[in-house]
Amino acid sequence: MDLATVIGLVMGFGLMVVAILMGGTLRMFLDAPSLMIVLGGVVATLFVKYRMSEVLSTMVVVTKAFVNERPDVERMIGQLIDMANVARKDGILALEKMKSPDPFLQSAINHCVDGADPDFLEVVLTKNLDYLTARHQRSISILDTIAEMAPAFGLVGTLIGLVQMLANMSDPNTIGPAMALALMATLYGAVLANLVATPLSGKLTLYSEDEQLVRRVIIDGMVGIQKGSNPRMLQEALRAALPPKKRSV
Repeated sequence: MDLATVIGLVMGFGLMVVAILMGGTLRMFLDAPSLMIVLGGVVATLFVKYRMSEVLSTMVVVTKAFVNERPDVERMIGQLIDMANVARKDGILALEKMKSPDPFLQSAINHCVDGADPDFLEVVLTKNLDYLTARHQRSISILDTIAEMAPAFGLVGTLIGLVQMLANMSDPNTIGPAMALALMATLYGAVLANLVATPLSGKLTLYSEDEQLVRRVIIDGMVGIQKGSNPRMLQEALRAALPPKKRSV
């Protein structure tokens, strides 16, 4: 579990709740029409701009910001070097006995065992990586759209509230609800954009970059194994993906 994501959201909403309670009650900041305008408007925009399946799948992707573990590049390099030693000692077919829980690595192993040409192997795995990156970027773009549209619909709610207030200035009883709609819509839009959508988009971008790095290491490692590269030389090449402090063998 990514505690940083959980702590950040709990802290952000918690501080707002404390600030509200120090000057009033939570009930003062609950406004159904404002929520309808902001949330409904954002969801409607997503359905207009994207396919419904893409919107729904993004909800699943967002959970990775809470439960996803950062890929261990150093451990992956170790696995690849172990495989390189096995292939050098017993031949490339010996890799058939090696199984990996990583579908991408397992696919690369299968291609090697099947005798794929190194150039073909690199092309296939790179295409796989490109498609993965495109899928990740689509989900991230949906979160960016939420961050962009939430304040806009907050402004829409504000304008609706102001129109209602100005149209009923003669009736003091309607001024309060109209003003609440105007202010709450802006608040909801700002919170949704700046505390939820934008940070989650940034976190998923980081996870995507980490996964891309691991897969590039896998591509370089498996191509090197298929070419029969010396394990020690291959290790030196792969460890370039690590921070300088971790590159010492």
